Amino acid sequence: MKKKILVTGGTGYIGSHTAVELIGDGFEVVIIDNLHNSEADVVDRIHQITGVKPHLEIFDICNKESLDSFFTANKDISAVIHFAAYKAVGESVRKPLEYYQNNLGSLINLLGAMKEAGIPGLVFSSSCTVYGQPEELPVNEQSPLQPAESPYGNTKQIGEQIIRDTTRAVSTIKAIALRYFNPIGAHPSALIGELPRGVPENLVPYITQTAYGLRDELKVFGDDFNTPDGYCIRDYLHVVDLAKAHVVAVKRLIEGKNKSDFEMFNLGTGIGVSVLEAIKSFERATGVKVNYKVTDRRPGDIEKIWADPSLANRELGWKTLSSLDEAMLTAWNWEKKIRSNKG
Repeated sequence: MKKKILVTGGTGYIGSHTAVELIGDGFEVVIIDNLHNSEADVVDRIHQITGVKPHLEIFDICNKESLDSFFTANKDISAVIHFAAYKAVGESVRKPLEYYQNNLGSLINLLGAMKEAGIPGLVFSSSCTVYGQPEELPVNEQSPLQPAESPYGNTKQIGEQIIRDTTRAVSTIKAIALRYFNPIGAHPSALIGELPRGVPENLVPYITQTAYGLRDELKVFGDDFNTPDGYCIRDYLHVVDLAKAHVVAVKRLIEGKNKSDFEMFNLGTGIGVSVLEAIKSFERATGVKVNYKVTDRRPGDIEKIWADPSLANRELGWKTLSSLDEAMLTAWNWEKKIRSNKG
């Protein structure tokens, strides 16, 4: 019998790619999503890719009553992957209360419902923002956590602490936090990808929308950072590589291979890439020039960060496979496909 995995936020960008990889590995996938930043037809796209349509429940897990009712009817879930959260650094600076209420309230509800239903495993969508601006690079899992630079980053720091405390107190729950660096790209089928509503908060959708002509220019937030070319440095990894790590983490929990009640792993390439280098990679991969303009720095942005992914490489047997150029090309193919479909 197939193991059933609950994916909260499963119609979103990373959630949908993870659902595809889970189904491909033989799991049954159930999705909960409130469709705040995604569309219900994503499950049809997952069906097109995998031949299997995951079950979708549409509600907000901040609603404790709805979540408790769901678990009452679904006690055969083997593990939960929790993506459902607001995720934009800049927006979190503008709307801190919404971020704390949504990201922490949903997590507390979920852990409480898992405890009551006896659901044993949680994979938590965390972030490199938990490190703040690191004193040394690259960062590893033992690097001290600096003060978060944004409310979003703080919700991930606090979220990890809530999980740590819960796994200490509730013997039935084990958890893994996956600290993502910067996911980019789209599924090679170009059937699912990143589709932000309104003005993109992340770099690559802003690049692809500008390249397609939807936006006059790409706004680059600052070129006066203490980096070799003055631009922010990040660690960009392909979303499909990232999704595969969740499958490995779920298996680790189900098979009892975790070495502690709460584990943390960095997911990145280990390569720091500046915003300018990322733009050049897109242009190189696609042959399309991007019109960009440097503007003021954006509140909450970290100057430079990239991963030491050696723990995940060693313990999970996971590593990134796609190059930056390959990831950029899939992002462009996705942009072109969705625009041609809408046209």
